[in-house]
Amino acid sequence: MRSDITLSACGRVLIIDAKYYTSTMQTYYEKKTVKSGNLYQIFAYVKNKQVALERAGESVEVSGMLLYAATDEDIQPDATYRMSGNRIGATTLDLDRPFEEIRAQLDGIAESLTGPSTPAS
Repeated sequence: MRSDITLSACGRVLIIDAKYYTSTMQTYYEKKTVKSGNLYQIFAYVKNKQVALERAGESVEVSGMLLYAATDEDIQPDATYRMSGNRIGATTLDLDRPFEEIRAQLDGIAESLTGPSTPAS
């Protein structure tokens, strides 16, 4: 299994899987939701990394993020889930912005590794 980006800092790992679709959301019972196949994919990356780190004797918080290119749809992915104790997020990046704004958003994602931890539920 190979994700797009893996960031590590301060005892944490963030696995990012970048996505681009014309339509970023799926409709489930007339409600827009993050595509379930994408959630399962990032969850598999996170769990595999967690198991590998645990086998190596490392105690590390492993999280995942689906990073979608923004579209012109009214609803964009913006959610955080707790799946089997791991934080899984979905957010968008507007690539039609000046580079400095894109960079600031990406820096914010990277800085989330060093911010306060979210307890497992």
